[in-house]
Amino acid sequence: MTSPEENQPTRRAPAMSPERRAMIIQSAIPLIAEYGAAVTTAKIARAAGIGEGTIFRVFADKDELLQACMAEALSPEHAVRELDAIDLSQPLSDRLAEAAEALQAHLARMGAIAGSLEHGGGKHPGTVRGAGRTESTTRLRAALTELLEPDKAALRRPPEQIAALFFGLLFTQPRTEDEPDLSPQELVEVFLHGAFSEDAK
Repeated sequence: MTSPEENQPTRRAPAMSPERRAMIIQSAIPLIAEYGAAVTTAKIARAAGIGEGTIFRVFADKDELLQACMAEALSPEHAVRELDAIDLSQPLSDRLAEAAEALQAHLARMGAIAGSLEHGGGKHPGTVRGAGRTESTTRLRAALTELLEPDKAALRRPPEQIAALFFGLLFTQPRTEDEPDLSPQELVEVFLHGAFSEDAK
């Protein structure tokens, strides 16, 4: 049963803190991944530990909240912070394995939200405005390039090109029905050392 306020725009109270807005979005994202656009604002409010009316003091209506959650899921900010936090003193294979984990989590997050909103029922929030896919990809590849810089002299190609190749492999990893996905460590091994096993070299 949906709340009477579910899709009704309300007159906004004075702007609330960015922290409150971010908290509501973070509480809503897992619920959207589970229920799609059919999730109720009452359920989101309970998860956030706030009254339902508080949501409508931050967002004009439910659609605006869904758009904000989609924008957050698509944003590269979290993944870029994780890439920037990787210890550059580690071996390159360890750095790339950590990067693969961060980027795969980013991809899974985007897929969960976009897929749920597309197939979960309810009114889809429509196109999200803001940083586009090209800008997001550029920022992620730049962060990957920084991880490769310490080994620049040992690389066959410039770090920017290696980063682009690794990024492409992560996001287009081929999948088969009878084989599990490669772990980040396995993917990095194939990327750095090729398809041959140690015994075949």
